[in-house]
Amino acid sequence: MPSLLQIHFNFPTELMGPALTAAAMPLAESITQEAGFISKIWTENPRTGEAGGIYMFEDEASALAYATMHEQRVLAMGASAVQFKLFDVNEPLSRLTRGLV
Repeated sequence: MPSLLQIHFNFPTELMGPALTAAAMPLAESITQEAGFISKIWTENPRTGEAGGIYMFEDEASALAYATMHEQRVLAMGASAVQFKLFDVNEPLSRLTRGLV
């Protein structure tokens, strides 16, 4: 069953936007090679100093393994207060509403 992973964290606002786009290209490419990876939507909110993403993985085990590894990676990049949540995906309803499953 597909698993949705939501990760968000506090992140320096000066590192968002074009700065993040330029700096994170190699990271983005590496994410596509993670086990079970389907897709990611990158998120950032400079008004609140938060960044993160919404990910789809083939299964919960892949999502959890990625979350555990990625937490350490974003902390090293200057993030703090990393939080993540896992959700099961209701595939029939998601397909009907054009969800990325």
